[in-house]
Amino acid sequence: MFSSQVYQLAYQALLLILILSGPPIIISMIFGLTVAIFQAATQIQEQTLSFTIKLVAVILTLLFMGGFLASQITQYAQVIFNNFYKWGT
Repeated sequence: MFSSQVYQLAYQALLLILILSGPPIIISMIFGLTVAIFQAATQIQEQTLSFTIKLVAVILTLLFMGGFLASQITQYAQVIFNNFYKWGT
């Protein structure tokens, strides 16, 4: 029973990682593609342009979604600590 609970918690952790990393990665891909199309159309070959725009977009995404991301991590941490308490008694 103990090992199945550990596997379930590990599965939940991996799923949480995918859910929380999704929005910044998707935003970065969208802005990267947009900048790449713009650079190809205008023949601007500045490498820092794409990096800077993606960095700002990801930072803004993390600022706007920070509350949701933190609440998900906090809820999972509570589940982990509650399971530690149950296993200890």
